[in-house]
Amino acid sequence: MAMTNPLQFIQQVRGEVSKVVWPTRRETTITTIMVFVMATVASLFFFMTDQIIRLGLTTVLGLFN
Repeated sequence: MAMTNPLQFIQQVRGEVSKVVWPTRRETTITTIMVFVMATVASLFFFMTDQIIRLGLTTVLGLFN
């Protein structure tokens, strides 16, 4: 692999960065909201699953008292 000098490297980096398609403010906002919604849904799901398992274990262990 050929070594490039620092000036060529910076030019190549600038060329690659110019190809990046940045999201719009609206896309970023919608994506952020969806992340918060999905995190909330996942936390509620795992909370409910944990409560059901806890209830089941408490019931089963209570039978042996």
